[in-house]
Amino acid sequence: MPLIDGHRRPRGPYTVAAALLGHLVPQAMERTSDLVAEHDIEIRAAAPELAELIPARRVPIDESLPEDERILVPAPRRTLRLANGLAEFFRDVVRPGRAIAVCNTAEADPTDIELLDVMTRRIPAATLTVMLYSGGPEPAPDTRGPDELWAVVDRCTREGFLHAIVELGELGMARTEPGGERWWRFAQRTATALGGLGRVAEARTVWDQVRGTSQDPAMHAASAYGTAMLDARNPDPARRDLARARAWINEAIAISSLLPDPAERAFKLGFDRNGLALIELRHGRLGAALALVESAIELARELGEHHPLHRMVLLANRAQLFAALGDTKEALEDYAAAIAMNPAFPDYYLERGNLLAKLGLREEALADFERAMRAGPPLPEAYYNRAELCAIMGDTESALADLGRVIELDPAYLDAYINRAGLLAASDRDEEARADVTAGLALDPANPHLLTVLGQIDTTAGRLAAARSALDQAVEHAPGLAAAWGNRGVLRYAAGDVEGAVEDLTQAIELQPHADLYANRAVALHALGRDAEAEADELRADRFS
Repeated sequence: MPLIDGHRRPRGPYTVAAALLGHLVPQAMERTSDLVAEHDIEIRAAAPELAELIPARRVPIDESLPEDERILVPAPRRTLRLANGLAEFFRDVVRPGRAIAVCNTAEADPTDIELLDVMTRRIPAATLTVMLYSGGPEPAPDTRGPDELWAVVDRCTREGFLHAIVELGELGMARTEPGGERWWRFAQRTATALGGLGRVAEARTVWDQVRGTSQDPAMHAASAYGTAMLDARNPDPARRDLARARAWINEAIAISSLLPDPAERAFKLGFDRNGLALIELRHGRLGAALALVESAIELARELGEHHPLHRMVLLANRAQLFAALGDTKEALEDYAAAIAMNPAFPDYYLERGNLLAKLGLREEALADFERAMRAGPPLPEAYYNRAELCAIMGDTESALADLGRVIELDPAYLDAYINRAGLLAASDRDEEARADVTAGLALDPANPHLLTVLGQIDTTAGRLAAARSALDQAVEHAPGLAAAWGNRGVLRYAAGDVEGAVEDLTQAIELQPHADLYANRAVALHALGRDAEAEADELRADRFS
């Protein structure tokens, strides 16, 4: 049983993964290179020293770009995708009955902690037993200089290892001259990673430190942009301060417009205008956002062949705005151009697939979702989107299979529980639906969609008091949710409150007319002797069917 030291110092992210890969990849290559190739991205990300052994099938454009053109920092969820891909590789190549022990887990990097969690959840113990120990030997102090630290920080930025960027970036800042070029690079990466982790106050402190240390206009422009994005990109609308974000982005634009180098000015000014476009979008001013993005695209023409990722992002952002404005032809053209620039980037396949699905081009949408699946490590969103489309197409079993895959990859994916519970309930598989409702409510106890399904299940089972409690809560939390009103209408009819049933079904119809709602209200109206109204509802139900 091999013992692996999981301490993150000095290697950093995926210390445990690299140890396992160093042992298993050569063995796998002797048997078949196909399985290794299927996981090329995950293996190369976790153990770059094995890159020469790995036949790279999917190579993103940023691998060939200089440092200052690699502008994309992967989202925090990318490490979960890598962990799932690595766990599947280990599951498929390890000989059953093996065991490993990992010590120093209390000091492991978050990438390894996440990986070990996924491995213990997804790999049967009969295949691989994982034993974890918090204690272990203390490694030597980290004495790496700025050059060594920067190499690791740069790698972590490319791969999205945000926690390591923060830890090592702060160490790099402490070991370089404040205000200098290398110090600035560490500071920029650290602040960006802190923002990505939601540690907004700490990120703001680093940007303030840049302003308090440097008089370089490019640094001030970049720190103003970074500070603006802390507000503009906050996932919680209640915590966004768009007025403050606008003030900071205006400062960034003002400084960038004065930069003496034409290429640097065109790039940074376009970058800042794209940031202002996000703020306009948050305000709902789509036309203003589109004009800003188009001005940034025009500036990018001055860069020649440089900064392809910048142009890709601008084209995809314009595609989103075109789609929101109903200009679908232009949107599809921009998505095609963005995807052609970096075919190994899955996000834009998803966005284009969603647009194609809205246009009724279902086969084309399915193809895009499947391209997103093949473009990189396991992507829960791609399976979720395909499940939604399969459900619309009436292929319930395929939808259920995809939603099961989503939950396997990410047990905290709330919407997957909501959708699967609804499909199961509609298929009269109530006990399975109840299990998903229970799991979903553990994540979000007041979720109105899950409470609605719970009310539907309890109504069918004759637990009318429990059903009423669940549906009352659903209506209270989401008064605009037609399904909650409709299901409560069915419940009230079952409980003998026919007048109340008509009231709730009427409210549901006003929110979202549907054949079943008209049919159910017709039944209640007949029970009240209001036959003419009931017959009118029956006609409406027939027209919807």
